[in-house]
Amino acid sequence: MSLLPAFELGLWNAWIIEIFSFVAPLAFMADKERMQKRTEGEPTWSEFSRTSKVVFIVPTVIMPFTLIYSIFLPLKVGTAWFYAGIPICFLALLMHFMTAHSYSAGPVDEPMTRGVRSISRHPCYFSIFLVYTGIGIACASWVFLLCALAWIVSWHFGVVEEERVLLQKYGDAYREYMDRTPRWIGIPRSGAK
Repeated sequence: MSLLPAFELGLWNAWIIEIFSFVAPLAFMADKERMQKRTEGEPTWSEFSRTSKVVFIVPTVIMPFTLIYSIFLPLKVGTAWFYAGIPICFLALLMHFMTAHSYSAGPVDEPMTRGVRSISRHPCYFSIFLVYTGIGIACASWVFLLCALAWIVSWHFGVVEEERVLLQKYGDAYREYMDRTPRWIGIPRSGAK
């Protein structure tokens, strides 16, 4: 890993991997009526607290930055960095596709608890974190690893607001889901209820 980030326009750059993280949700969210029903009753931007707005802005800035940066970031093909990062990217993209599918196919009048969501309450955010981490490793880019860290830290605080909204929307069904499912994969639930 070098201190100065690499900037090279090329075909074998990180954009090849990152573009899939944008395509996954779009492929399953074509049913606009269903998506509108799923988001009914959720708060508007003006209803969020100031802290929540700041937390939500961080990933909103990170996503376009990483997409643009990935166009100029060469993969370290043939190196240990590449072979260590690509499996992480592959598993993360698989998780991302599965999450997007369950979001679009699940019932709209109850919380989504099946599939990847049975092992994590927020697999979409976690899968993007893993995509960024995998790209950072495959490209030996500390900038991408820093973006991955900023992404997951901001969402760690952002999901608190999201879970509050989901508790209001689904009540005890979501509370039971929270009690049995950890927020992040690999991090066990706390003992407190």
